[in-house]
Amino acid sequence: MTGEIALAALLVRAARANDDYNPLQIAAIDSVISRRFGLGPWDVSAMRSKAEALEAAIGDSVHLTRAIKDAIAYEDRPEYLCDLWQVILADGKRHEQEDGLMRLVSNLLGLRDRDSAHARQRVQALMDQLQDQSPLAR
Repeated sequence: MTGEIALAALLVRAARANDDYNPLQIAAIDSVISRRFGLGPWDVSAMRSKAEALEAAIGDSVHLTRAIKDAIAYEDRPEYLCDLWQVILADGKRHEQEDGLMRLVSNLLGLRDRDSAHARQRVQALMDQLQDQSPLAR
């Protein structure tokens, strides 16, 4: 398992954490995959499909985070927490299951809860800024 597919599967796991795998979160997963790996729409869709299958087949997050740790330098890992929060917050809601997953993933990636909180705050601030700039917000 490559670090890329492990990250994509972890994004799917984050979206599924509250048993509501919805179109807003799927679009956020696709956005992260496209941006992170420079893929076009067809390749993004194919990678997400593989990630969905992998996520369903893997029982715990340890295997996914191990592959990510093997592929990603420690100092780059907080950015991946931002990616996960982008997916979780895409539907405008936070759930206890998602918070629990992020605490676990942060720990498994060798990061602290504070790193996850900072990542969440950065993503939320960006989302708020984009919402304020939306013509529909006026």
